[in-house]
Amino acid sequence: MDRSNDGDFSRSNGADFLQLNAADVPAGGLADWLTDQVRTAISDGRLPIGSRLPATRQLATELRISRGVVTEAYQRLTEEGQVSGRGRAGTIVVAAPAVAPAARARSYEPPQMTAPGLDIFVELRAAPAHIDLTPGVPDLASFPRAAWLRSERAVLNDLEPAAFGYGDPSGTPALRRAVSAWLARYRGITAHPDEVIIVAGVSQAIALLAQFLTERGIGEVAVEDPGSLGSRQHLQEWQLRTPPIPVDSGGLQVDVLRKSGAPVVMVTPAHHFPTGVVLEGERRRDLLQWAAEGGLIFEDDYDAEHRYDRPPVPALRSMQAEQVLYAGSVSKLLAPALRIGWIVPPAQHRDDFIALKRRADLGNASLPQLTLAHLMESGELERQLRYVHRRHRTRRDALATAVATYLPTATIHGAAAGLHLTITFPPDIDDKALAAAALSKGIKVHPLSWHCQLPHAPGLVLGYAARTPTALTEAIQTIATLLTPSPTT
Repeated sequence: MDRSNDGDFSRSNGADFLQLNAADVPAGGLADWLTDQVRTAISDGRLPIGSRLPATRQLATELRISRGVVTEAYQRLTEEGQVSGRGRAGTIVVAAPAVAPAARARSYEPPQMTAPGLDIFVELRAAPAHIDLTPGVPDLASFPRAAWLRSERAVLNDLEPAAFGYGDPSGTPALRRAVSAWLARYRGITAHPDEVIIVAGVSQAIALLAQFLTERGIGEVAVEDPGSLGSRQHLQEWQLRTPPIPVDSGGLQVDVLRKSGAPVVMVTPAHHFPTGVVLEGERRRDLLQWAAEGGLIFEDDYDAEHRYDRPPVPALRSMQAEQVLYAGSVSKLLAPALRIGWIVPPAQHRDDFIALKRRADLGNASLPQLTLAHLMESGELERQLRYVHRRHRTRRDALATAVATYLPTATIHGAAAGLHLTITFPPDIDDKALAAAALSKGIKVHPLSWHCQLPHAPGLVLGYAARTPTALTEAIQTIATLLTPSPTT
C-alpha cells in the first residue's frame, strides 16, 4: 500500500516521541538512524538525564518497524553509557555527552545595572548570586506546605465534577468571600464578595488598569517618585506616560499631583515603595479630595500586613470607595509563585474590569483559588502571618544592625514595616556601580536610582525577609568592602 496516501491513517509510521518518522529511512539503516536520533536528543537537551525512553515494543509499533531495531538502538546507547535499563522502570537516560553542541552554548552576560531595560528583572533573577537581597520577596522557606496540602486535599475531597470546568472570570465565589473577609479584618475595607475580582497578581491588575485607561483615551498615570521601576515599566509598555510626583517624609506631595494635571495616580500609601514612609493624615485627606473632584487612585497595598513597630494604617479604599481602585495579592503573604491577587474597583467600573479579565485569560485557575480560600477561612493564613512576622522582625533587626555597624555613613529608611530596608548614601556614591560591584561579589541588590525619575540621594534597596541573619550580615560586610578604598602600597 502507498504510504504517502494521506487518507490511510492506519498505516502511519510516525511517533510522537521526538517526532520520529521512519518513512524515508533505508531498510538497512534503521538502527543507525534511530540510535543517532536519540543520541542527538540527549545531546541537545530534549532528553535530559532522568528521562525515560518509550518501551521497545511501543516504539516499534508506532514506527512500524521491527522491535529488534529498537532493541539494537537502545543497546548501542547503553554501551555508550548514555542510557541504562532499569527493569520495570524502563530505559532511563543516565548521561549526556561531555560537550554540548555549539548551538546550545550560552554565554552569561551580567545585567546592565546602569541602564535597566524592560528585561532587567528577568536578567537579574537569572544572575547567579550567593546572597539575594531582591526586595519584595517573603520568607519562601517558610511557605506552609503542610497546611497548603491539607487545604488542597480538603478541597479535592468535596469538589463537584462541574468545578473542573471553566469558572467565573472574576474568580471563584469561595475565594472572593475569603478575600472580602480578609480585607474587612486586616485593611478596614467593607467590600461585598461580588465587588472583588481575582487576578494574577498586582502586575496583571496594572495591565488591566492600563487597558481600561487606553480604551478611554487616557494617556498618563502619575506615579510616586521614588517609586517602583517594575510598576512604571508595566504602564510604559502600554504606551502610558508616567509623570513623577515627589515623595518626601510625609508621602506623596499632593499639591504637585494637582499641578501635574494627571487624571490617575498610582500610590503605595500604607508603606511606600521603596522608602517605607506612610502617607500622613493631611495629605491623605488632600489626596481623597483630589479623587472626589474626579481623579482616580490606584492603591497598591502590596505589603501592608507586614507591620512591626508602628500602628496600622487604614487603606484609602476604606475611606472612599467611589474613586479608589484597590489592589493586593498573596505574593508578599505567601509566595509570588501562586500568582493570585485581587482588585476591588469602583462599583461603576466593576463590569468593565471583569470584561477585561475575561478577555485576558478567562479567569485564574480555580484549584489554587479554592485551596487559598480554604487556607484563609481555616485560620491557617493568619497563623502563617504571625509566624513569619517573628522571623521577619529578627531578620530586619539583623540587617539594621549590620548597616549601622559596617555602613555608618548610610541612613536607614522604612524599618517599621515591610520586607525590605532602603539605605541612602552621601551624594558622591554611584549606587548603580555599587550594585554592579556587589553582584560581581555574589550579592544581589537594587540600586535606589532604578526607582527614581527625579534626582534623589543614591542608595540601595535591600530585601531581608528571605535571608538568614548570618547571610544578611555577610552581605553588608561585603558591600562595606566595596565602599572602602584599598590601602595604597
